[in-house]
Amino acid sequence: MPRPSPVHGPSPRAAAVRVASLNMCTDEYLLLLARPQEIASVSRLSRDPADSSLWRQAQRYPGNRGDLESTLKARPNLLITMGGGGKSTAMIASRMGLRTLDLPFPATIADVANGMTLVARALGDERRALPWKARLSRLQRSGPPARDAIFLGAGGNSVGARSVEAEWMRLAGLEQRALPGGRATLEQLAMDPPSVLLRSTYRRSERSLGQVWLEHPLASPKASKVMTIDGRPWTCAGPLMLGEVERLRSAL
Repeated sequence: MPRPSPVHGPSPRAAAVRVASLNMCTDEYLLLLARPQEIASVSRLSRDPADSSLWRQAQRYPGNRGDLESTLKARPNLLITMGGGGKSTAMIASRMGLRTLDLPFPATIADVANGMTLVARALGDERRALPWKARLSRLQRSGPPARDAIFLGAGGNSVGARSVEAEWMRLAGLEQRALPGGRATLEQLAMDPPSVLLRSTYRRSERSLGQVWLEHPLASPKASKVMTIDGRPWTCAGPLMLGEVERLRSAL
């Protein structure tokens, strides 16, 4: 029996697939799996070095504002969104003969792997996701013991202990500490420092109260192994996290 597909709209058999991604997080899947001629458009955020580590690759393609109208000039026949592109977008796309694929926001690593499969299938070859899934499988078979850790962003913002970000951390050998309100305080870091502190560099060049907070001496406890990480992949916690996990393992 054929497997059901969440891709909605007419069959792409009449023309080669040309995909517009309307979301920075779905851009990751597309840029990792598609051939250049299959990419019609990506979101503008992915073309910004401050937001995406794939910005060099993304700048090869037209940018869109995250809506259907801004992609039409690139003539896509498949739209990829995440977490609901809006009923009107799907309805208008269908009337224009465009297919749509709406990925859910990932709550687990398994959701990310499923998203890779869905996008590869929408591109016409599910096997494209296999190299990424093989890397994931190797990491899952060799997980190191977990060490107490805190992910630390601007202003003390962190991640939930049961979030997909925390699951990626466990794959790297780190156990995200449960924090009230999902935020670390300077007092906590001083009185009960974690074994490992991951300090995100996301938008560190911006001057804000949150970034100034990170410059406080207590935000870098001497009792912790402080590791600086690229915060951009953590924004989506999607397929780019494989590389982050591999880098963390090699540095721990």
